Amino acid sequence: MRVLTRLSARADAAYDNAYHHKLRGRLWEALKDSEYDDLHDENQPKPFTYSNPFPPGEMREGDERSLLVASTDESLLAHIAEDLTHNRELNVGEMPFHVDEVTPLSPDVGEPGTGGTLETGTGVLVRIPPWRFDEYDIDVDHDEAEFWRPEHTMEPFRNQIENNLDKKHDLFCPDYLPGPSETDGDLFDGADLIKTFSIPVTVTQGRRETWVLSKWRFDYTVRDDHHRRHLNLALDTGIGERNSLGFGFVNITEKEDKRSGRRERVDA
Repeated sequence: MRVLTRLSARADAAYDNAYHHKLRGRLWEALKDSEYDDLHDENQPKPFTYSNPFPPGEMREGDERSLLVASTDESLLAHIAEDLTHNRELNVGEMPFHVDEVTPLSPDVGEPGTGGTLETGTGVLVRIPPWRFDEYDIDVDHDEAEFWRPEHTMEPFRNQIENNLDKKHDLFCPDYLPGPSETDGDLFDGADLIKTFSIPVTVTQGRRETWVLSKWRFDYTVRDDHHRRHLNLALDTGIGERNSLGFGFVNITEKEDKRSGRRERVDA
């Protein structure tokens, strides 16, 4: 589930690629005094994630942008949508926006037999814990978590993505349903690395770090209802770490019914 917010720039502005901390603060402000307020301080994955204000690029007053917020919890999205509807000023650092429209969306990877492509709209954060360095033959001169890079191969990336999605499944799905690691088959048919890059990230107020991120295009074929749930969970919560900072946001870009051969492009 997600909400699509249409925005218009209230003034000329440069695009701030370090928007994450400011936008996260605006969304938590929308959840203030709700039953979700206490989630802010819990040290566990959050039941929501969000896109960047897109498309990125320098803005002139009146230019249009969009923002997607996704969650496993329809009520949480309703709180955010209500706040954005009643408080239509949305400032992301030095980028001032007016909220023009808020629309609910329900993307779905499709019934078993459906194939498609998922693409990360924001960078994916994957860190490899030091106790797994020997397992992956990672030779580094530090004992802190290592940011995934292409030279580390796909095995640690896949494992960390699956482990992270397992945690979210335990938190946000019924206990009696199997998580990703409890079912046969891979989450994705294939993974194409678009790019890796590093950016400065304000983790908390006054604490800034440089993180290595990656962008991906994933192919999938829905095997069964369990696999469908796992892929839709990735749509609702993101993949990788720190999704409540806006990392790992995923969109469906293409769907195909393998039985009929019918193919369609998907916008959100």
